Amino acid sequence: MLFLTENAQSIVTDLAAQPGQPGAAGLRIVSESEVEPALLVSTAAAPEPGDVTVEQDGATVYLDQTAALLLDDKILDAAVDPDGKVEFALAVQP
Repeated sequence: MLFLTENAQSIVTDLAAQPGQPGAAGLRIVSESEVEPALLVSTAAAPEPGDVTVEQDGATVYLDQTAALLLDDKILDAAVDPDGKVEFALAVQP
């Protein structure tokens, strides 16, 4: 199952807590294609039907079925660059 670093947990929690987001808000990751994996990341009020929900220390991530398979053995990290842009990175779990 996808694992979130402490940085990712903090950033996902902060994104979900932005004004206008409901209490169940989280990050949603979807795969655009099974052939050439490309992931789209956005905030979401709730999971879509069929999504896998990953909850870790207050951070919630919703994964569509394809993204859940692709990220099953991954670690999600995140950082904020000097311009305030959130950057995500993936690594393989040891």
